[in-house]
Amino acid sequence: MTARTTRTGGLTVERVATRKAFAEFCDLPLRLHPRDRYIPPIRQVLADLWRGRGPHARYGPVEFHLVRDAQGRAVGRTCLHTNPKFDEKLGARHQLFGLTEFAEDPEVAATLVHLAEERAQAEGHDALFGPVALLPNQTGGVITSGFEARGFVDSAWNPAYYPKAYESLGFTRKFEAATWICDDLGKRGVDVDEVFRFDDARLRGEQLTIRHGSRRHLGDQLPMLREMLNASFAQLGYYTPIDADELHAQTDGLAYLLDESLLMWLERAGMPVAFVLVVPDISGYLAKVGGDLGIVNQVRLLATRKRYRREAVLIIKGTVPEAQGRGYLKLLARELYRNLRVGGYTALRSTWVEDDNAASAAQYVRMGGRVLHGHTFYGREVRA
Repeated sequence: MTARTTRTGGLTVERVATRKAFAEFCDLPLRLHPRDRYIPPIRQVLADLWRGRGPHARYGPVEFHLVRDAQGRAVGRTCLHTNPKFDEKLGARHQLFGLTEFAEDPEVAATLVHLAEERAQAEGHDALFGPVALLPNQTGGVITSGFEARGFVDSAWNPAYYPKAYESLGFTRKFEAATWICDDLGKRGVDVDEVFRFDDARLRGEQLTIRHGSRRHLGDQLPMLREMLNASFAQLGYYTPIDADELHAQTDGLAYLLDESLLMWLERAGMPVAFVLVVPDISGYLAKVGGDLGIVNQVRLLATRKRYRREAVLIIKGTVPEAQGRGYLKLLARELYRNLRVGGYTALRSTWVEDDNAASAAQYVRMGGRVLHGHTFYGREVRA
């Protein structure tokens, strides 16, 4: 049965309990936002969250909610969930919220926040944090600038009234960051060896070998990549370790999109020490199909995937702690730049990099890149 609660101004909060309401949940941002800027998440991923399928289920349900106006039209949405690993990392109990979208009406945003706060009070949580789906090291956040530039896979896009709405409700910015774009990869006159200077004599002296991903063997490569990922990011304030089944769920379907030249890792004397994962940017296709990557649209994407080999997205990169500061990511960046050029890519976008992580952003500066979007999460103490 669908649960409803009436709020002020004729707004109604409804827990999503039917397929029809789930479809409205997915369609809402497609009505609210420009289709050439907002990139929807994959519907099949949302369906798994809603139905309680996947590794997240061990932490409890992910509740989907809609806000409707007096005419019954959906005008806001959010999901509510918790994660003990995130609570342990930050040292407090958090009510997490995500997939949060709302019309330009202060009452709608306030109703969504009130819903999250009610749940937090009932469960004894200390703070609200979001929007995250389901954690900061997955997807979520709010862009705070660059609204005229489109979003892309694994990144946020929202209109300019979103940060104003959160901040008017008492939220403060957490883990401020920026996404980046290098949109002139094919320009002539760039000396890659000079931009990413690395003494190749070190390759033999330090027994360094660059390896590439494989569509066929990606499942066998994931455990090694997960070990490097968790070690590289453990020191970051927002990051929680990814379990094997969580990484498998997050990378489901990656193999058929993978450009093997853009997934690389570096081995030192046979031990993996650094990695970079870049994927072809299928944002335009996701926008076209409204995020629906069911079997029919998967086949269509496979049949036309060459169209989406002109722009790419850097999902993640890192170096294990004991190998940091030795320029290994610079070496991988050099190979990445070369491979992007050979592959005919003209632009590279990067998911968000924290503002105080200058070393990570330096790679994009060397590639002639610039900040694309300001990015942040929001937090607030639970009020009595």
